[in-house]
Amino acid sequence: MTWANSYRKFLRFVPVLAAVVLVMAAPLLHTSAQTGNTHVVQGGENLFRIALRYNTTVETLAAANGITDPARIYAGQTLVIPSAQTQTNLAAPANPIVLEAAPVVPAVAVSPVYHTIQRGETLAAIGQRYGVNWNDIVSTNNLSNPNQIFVGQQLLIPGANAPAPAVAPPVEAAPAAAQVVSVQRSHVVQQGENLAAIGRAYGVSWPTIARANNITDPNHIYSGQTLVIPASDDGQGTFFQPSTGLASAPVPPIGSGKEIFVDLSDQRVYAYENGQMIRTTLASTGLPGTATVQGDFRVYTKYTSQLMSGPGYYLPGVPYVMYFYQDYSLHGTYWHSNFGNPMSHGCVNLPTPEAEWLFNWAEIGTPVHVEW
Repeated sequence: MTWANSYRKFLRFVPVLAAVVLVMAAPLLHTSAQTGNTHVVQGGENLFRIALRYNTTVETLAAANGITDPARIYAGQTLVIPSAQTQTNLAAPANPIVLEAAPVVPAVAVSPVYHTIQRGETLAAIGQRYGVNWNDIVSTNNLSNPNQIFVGQQLLIPGANAPAPAVAPPVEAAPAAAQVVSVQRSHVVQQGENLAAIGRAYGVSWPTIARANNITDPNHIYSGQTLVIPASDDGQGTFFQPSTGLASAPVPPIGSGKEIFVDLSDQRVYAYENGQMIRTTLASTGLPGTATVQGDFRVYTKYTSQLMSGPGYYLPGVPYVMYFYQDYSLHGTYWHSNFGNPMSHGCVNLPTPEAEWLFNWAEIGTPVHVEW
């Protein structure tokens, strides 16, 4: 065979060799196109926050990593973050393969959980309800000031999933007389709880719970007490604590219009209107080293919720704050229930239901008289 004939045969073989190389390299090119970044899950993270960080979706991350339950990831887990091309392929494959449907157990659909803020709620209380740190709620919703939230505002609750409503199996119709079912609920009071917080947890007003349990003083419930929780509000409106049983009430200094009287000697706050006492409650004023200021003042600003901090305390979401002199205020209290005894750094601690009532009743400019 001459050199020329050998060269011609080699030239005929080159295209075949190139085709084989391309076929062998195709899987490698496909694998490279599917590979994106990786992310190591940190403590407290969830798929929602990771997806936001990489500008993708929970569904895409779950599909790329073979995750069947998006709510179950763990610290230290390495996740593949698909590239933009991979996300497109995951979302809409070019040549979908149609398989014969096999019987499977239907999965429970999950969706993001949103919470609509109700009157008197704080970020701390909302976080406690869902088992989420209130700081995570702040960062997820880009809240610039955690002390300024408003009724009706919707918050995305990170790390929580609400199951879609299940389709109930058909049941035989019950007789007409058996259609009305009385649902009996009960709640065992935990340390530090108050009627307002319990009512919010069940979607029932605290005055309704007080009346259902024959509670004459809503400030005096105790840990371990079992309360009946009605299915809905009784429609009887607000709850006015009776003034009977008091040895004596102080004389209001003005005697006209609305005025608040803080009596340090008996640790009690009185509300007067046109000289008549319309409400009273136990309170906790300043300790000996941080006594409550005495004198005549006026409410000069109000906040439905505020962070309070200082030496030895850090209290997010203090409810129903009314300032009457410098940094002295009347406000609700969720961290203790020892009312009737000095407990504060100078402010007037009130049971949260009473603080809410006073907050809604007193306008800015209402006189506040504090004396021993």
